[in-house]
Amino acid sequence: MADKVQVCVFDMSRGQIEGQELDKILFFSPANCPLPSQLSVVGLSEGLITFTRIFSPLSPCELMEAERHTHVFHQCEPDLWIVMVVEKSKETEEALREGALRAVLKDAHNLFVLFYGSLRALLQSHPRGDVARSCLHAFFPDYLSDFMTGKKFRIPSISESLTHRGTVQLFSPQRETLLEAQSLQELLKSWSGGGMVRHVMILFHNILLSSTLSPADTTTLFLYATLRMMPSSLSQAPRSRSSSRRENPAAGPAGLLASNLNNALGPSRLRNLFTNLTTSPSSDVVPNPHISDAHDSSVDDQGTRSSVPRPLVHEGWWRDADNFLCTDAWGSETGRSKMLPNVTLRQSEERLNLCVYQFRSLTLVMLVPKSGGSDLIPNLQGQLLEKAAHKIQKLEEKVVKEWPGSNAWHVAGYRYLYNDSNNKVSRFSPASKVATLSLESLAALNRIRQEIDLETGRSERSSSMEDRELELCVRTKQNAWVIVRTRGGLELYTVLEKASNTLLLACDAVEKLSKRYFNGSFSSD
Repeated sequence: MADKVQVCVFDMSRGQIEGQELDKILFFSPANCPLPSQLSVVGLSEGLITFTRIFSPLSPCELMEAERHTHVFHQCEPDLWIVMVVEKSKETEEALREGALRAVLKDAHNLFVLFYGSLRALLQSHPRGDVARSCLHAFFPDYLSDFMTGKKFRIPSISESLTHRGTVQLFSPQRETLLEAQSLQELLKSWSGGGMVRHVMILFHNILLSSTLSPADTTTLFLYATLRMMPSSLSQAPRSRSSSRRENPAAGPAGLLASNLNNALGPSRLRNLFTNLTTSPSSDVVPNPHISDAHDSSVDDQGTRSSVPRPLVHEGWWRDADNFLCTDAWGSETGRSKMLPNVTLRQSEERLNLCVYQFRSLTLVMLVPKSGGSDLIPNLQGQLLEKAAHKIQKLEEKVVKEWPGSNAWHVAGYRYLYNDSNNKVSRFSPASKVATLSLESLAALNRIRQEIDLETGRSERSSSMEDRELELCVRTKQNAWVIVRTRGGLELYTVLEKASNTLLLACDAVEKLSKRYFNGSFSSD
């Protein structure tokens, strides 16, 4: 846990004229942070980035360790930066791993682009920045809330060293079942001459079964599905407008920002600043193609106009009687087609509607063209219930029979993490098994992963990932072994606490794991 964590999104290309530095800040959390402190964080970050670009133009500052704080930098788009500042403490210092924190920021940006499109595109189409700020303030508080425990921010702990963010967990069923899943996908895509469904992703619980999307798009949509679409995350009933938790701007980020500005600048300068930097939401949001057609504006009980979707709002999805999922996070219009969200694919930059069907533990996420007209979604839902419902039920029954349970990837005697960065797939020991490791073993693994993260970053910058090979063996004071092997874009982290005290036998155990479960990808032969 960390008592104080600050997250800032800023644009280095803005606010170049003295006195307009505030224009750089697009989002800052906590919103009630004093304005001078916000400008200090952005100024320090910009100075470090500018200085380090002299030595590394393509990859400037990534991490800054101070006495009391750790600063993690992520350049999400050209001149656009997300910075996380974590206050150090005895509780957090050993657990802090820069790679894990940056992965949190990368996930945030990937999800943001999925929902709203490129941040740079928003700023170019609306140069005053109101649309970009509105989208960031609608997105980030809900995203960061997943990491909050009370008033403290839950940073990735050392017990999460045997997991890898930004990947999917893939279940490989028997060949017949896999063919059944692929047959279902092709059936859905074949309707209306292939113009009704563009892509299909099938999940079983929170495990990926099959996807027709690219690895990058699969990973981001998989993350969203596991965060908000799984049965445990669904609302029991549609949320009423009074419970949709639309914020009163006077109590939200805009109101706090205005209060800070008023105290720092005075009323007259404040009026001048807002005249230059802001415009009314209705005039700037409506022309945005990623927002205006996502839903119509709605008015809550306080009379507040809301025109920006909140895709990560908690309990924003629910399941109807026909097993289709619905959401009001994109608006509260009646009629299912109006409530469907639309997302942007990273590879094709195509914007598609989401249609989600859930049968027991099986979830089908279908991407549908936005240009198909208002009848496309009802037609798809009707055809699915009529022509594919039995096929879906049959597939779910087969997967249930083959699924070995929550300990599916447990290997007796091993605690491991396998990561395929090329295909963005990972596999790891269950959390209940990792919990049996000693704190010393977890701390040693965390330190090793920090070193591997740095080495991986260097390899990515030099474009030498395919040729990278590394083997590292560390023995702890309690005679546990931490062994790491990397081959190209593949990584295997293994912790052996009951291994023999010789290096030879420990390495032999890893050889057996590699040959039996990972096709010998990490064998020394």
